[in-house]
Amino acid sequence: MINIAIIGVGNISRSHMEAYRTFPDRCTIVAIADSVVEKCEHYKKTEALDARVFDSHITMLEAMKGRIDLVSICTPPYTHAHIAIDCLKAGCNVLVEKPMAASLEECDAMLAAEKESGGILACVAQNRFRTPIAALKKALDSGMIGRVLHAQVDSFWWRGLHYYDLWWRGTWKTEGGGCTLNHAVHHIDMLIWMMGMPEKVTAVISNAAHTNAEIEDISVAILQYPRGALAQITSSVIHHGEEQQLIFQGEKARISAPWKVCATVAGANAFPLKEHDGELEKKLTGFVESFPPLPYEAFTGEIENVLSALEQGGRPAIDGHDGRNTLELISAIYKSGASGSTVTLPLGEDDPFYTVNGIMAAVPHFYDKTASVAGFDGAITLGGTYEHR
Repeated sequence: MINIAIIGVGNISRSHMEAYRTFPDRCTIVAIADSVVEKCEHYKKTEALDARVFDSHITMLEAMKGRIDLVSICTPPYTHAHIAIDCLKAGCNVLVEKPMAASLEECDAMLAAEKESGGILACVAQNRFRTPIAALKKALDSGMIGRVLHAQVDSFWWRGLHYYDLWWRGTWKTEGGGCTLNHAVHHIDMLIWMMGMPEKVTAVISNAAHTNAEIEDISVAILQYPRGALAQITSSVIHHGEEQQLIFQGEKARISAPWKVCATVAGANAFPLKEHDGELEKKLTGFVESFPPLPYEAFTGEIENVLSALEQGGRPAIDGHDGRNTLELISAIYKSGASGSTVTLPLGEDDPFYTVNGIMAAVPHFYDKTASVAGFDGAITLGGTYEHR
């Protein structure tokens, strides 16, 4: 039995808890911690948890020494690194919420702690565990569309003005960034998974609607890959409908999630014609439709993968190196947006955007944060399922 602890009992922690509860014969939640201990007590009661309650991860690690196998870190981004490092040093494995950390320097410190401890550091990127996304990845890997020439990533979300009233949201110091870091992180992870890291990044960041936040509410980035391929990422919390998609234009066809396929060939005058009898389109659609549904989706799928890694002595599908790659690309978007210049990857340790202090000194502060509330009631949205429309 794998003993689980959850640190931070805000909205996202419930997705972790529900996933762990899917596997009662494999794991059990033994501890929860939050700086507001009353929230923990309420959480324990409403969720009928048989778990000990703590006011910090430090007191939890001391009291439960040797009795926690895996810790889910569900706290604000600026706290991820030091909590993860403390947990790894205490002999616990770690699953950390996105984004992995607030800087590449913190990511590297977390990876060093993982290596020293011999434990596992996994990062949340639950959308890889959605059947349409996994099928799209397989279709790309099959080579049927040829080399990818262009990718379009629409990370469209919508959040009202008061979203940034929550005490830790809306500042570079505590949230680490805006929609690019905290919303598009999902789609940026998927793009890197499918296409790899780009060579160069050119971006614009702006705050178009949230006048109570220092950070951006929209960014547009162009990524340059070897051999001329480009990708564009729009990160936003100002798009009504939250229509999210990933589109890949290959040499032979276009495919996407939600699923859509189109294959054309050149006519005598080089203008597009429907590919012969739609053969490639049918082949691609058949390939994707034959892909078996994942046994577990989203958070449940990722947590099942982490549990299996612990049980079998393997590695999780999404580890700290994946989390670092995602943060490096986001950092490059911020650097380009702040400087108005094209950024070349990788970012070295001497780069200002390698550290939190360097980022804080360079990024624009669009507006002052004007409110601070302890919490919100109500449901949250976690993005699309990428099912066929």
